[in-house]
Amino acid sequence: MGVKFLSEEWAQQVTEKLNASEGFKQAAGGQTAKLQQVVNTPDGETKYYFRLEEGTAEIATGELDGAEATITQDYDTAVALSKSELSPTAAYMSGKIKVSGDLMKLMQLQGIFSVLPSVISEIDVEY
Repeated sequence: MGVKFLSEEWAQQVTEKLNASEGFKQAAGGQTAKLQQVVNTPDGETKYYFRLEEGTAEIATGELDGAEATITQDYDTAVALSKSELSPTAAYMSGKIKVSGDLMKLMQLQGIFSVLPSVISEIDVEY
């Protein structure tokens, strides 16, 4: 049985997989990032964040102080992004995700974002 998408267990498994992935470590390099994610689910708003420091990632539920950017999307878009059925660029250009804050920071992280779906695909996720 898989972990529920956007749950604390999901966040923990994504964190572990990212930090064990050579591809992710290479893409992350010496970059830092603090990104807040907001997903509008059928049950209300769910928040989680992505923090990257010295090549180590942390994904956790909740809010992050000092986020450089906030990405907001609906549940279906979040699922499509997670399953690699939709690229972040296409989602942004079509208005499926809204970004507030430092858009340039997100553009600098595109190498990391390209690795995320392959890492997440290793996890048994219940959507």
